[in-house]
Amino acid sequence: MRNLLLILTLLLASGKLRAQPTVPAGRVVVTYLDSKLLAHNPGGENPRRRVSVYLPPGYDAAPQRRYPVLYYLHGYAWSDSLVFNQDGLPALLDQAIAAGKIRPLIVVTPDEKTLFGGSMYTNSATNGPWADFTAQELVRFIDGQFRTLARPGSRGLAGHSMGGNGTLRLALLYPGTWAAAYALSPAFVGPSPEYMTNPSGLRTALRAPGRAALAGNFPGQMTVALARAFSPDPKTTPFGAALPGSLGPDSLTRRDAVLPRWEAATPTYLLPARAAGLRQLRALAFDWGAQDEFRHIPATCRTFSTLLTTFGIRHSAEEYQGTHGSGVMGPNGRMYQQLLPFFNQHLDFKP
Repeated sequence: MRNLLLILTLLLASGKLRAQPTVPAGRVVVTYLDSKLLAHNPGGENPRRRVSVYLPPGYDAAPQRRYPVLYYLHGYAWSDSLVFNQDGLPALLDQAIAAGKIRPLIVVTPDEKTLFGGSMYTNSATNGPWADFTAQELVRFIDGQFRTLARPGSRGLAGHSMGGNGTLRLALLYPGTWAAAYALSPAFVGPSPEYMTNPSGLRTALRAPGRAALAGNFPGQMTVALARAFSPDPKTTPFGAALPGSLGPDSLTRRDAVLPRWEAATPTYLLPARAAGLRQLRALAFDWGAQDEFRHIPATCRTFSTLLTTFGIRHSAEEYQGTHGSGVMGPNGRMYQQLLPFFNQHLDFKP
């Protein structure tokens, strides 16, 4: 017993068992938005959308104070709940605020996981107007429910993967809504055969008689999700979308009438007509892992950066050592080390 007490005393003296200082904790509110825009969509998507909201430490104690808002868009097959619980975003925000990485702010993540995995944050004749929902209806809802600084200069937009695509898309399509935008590992930024004509996903989707047949098949579900977003056709069975290929007796044939619709939906092809609006942002940034498992991401991000430079749009584009998600969350990840300080610099925090 004497030896044990001695060891404990030495450990405490060295700091190894010393209690770690606690940081003030924010509060998470889970609310629901009954969307008028998404109501009655032909694709059967639920218009009642869950929204997870992080309120910073001190929000309840200072009822007169208002805060900027960061809208964070989740990735394909993910959700707001997984961002807040599995990814640990609230604890990371607590640490960042305590460390001075960013001043106190509200962070909002809407649930845009659809029947086939994701809305792609785009308006669709089948799924409904998800871009309008995110950039307009959701913003009005949050400004009405919480103590926000309800102006463009105090709004930021960010997201990962599909959410990174949504970040670039909404920044392009809704100028004057956000002060700054940051996309993490953005997917589908430009055309690529990896997702547009992926044989595995396309064959599976073409052979499936309905949604149940795609259960557990990631490539097939993603192909249908992309088609419902980028080439919707509510009257086409079984998925309400035109797929970018057809099956012959022995081969897969690409459909030239559909592929241009997918190409036209990418931020790369939206940019030339929307460059003036994008210049209204105070700052634009995106980054990606050099070892991303989705090989189209590094290539299309580089091309998009070149196009932005061609149009004279100031931005930051950085490739780092990491995979699709390995360098995003956690104290050493891009969210903590890069994204939050970026918004600390470019958002208005004062009334």
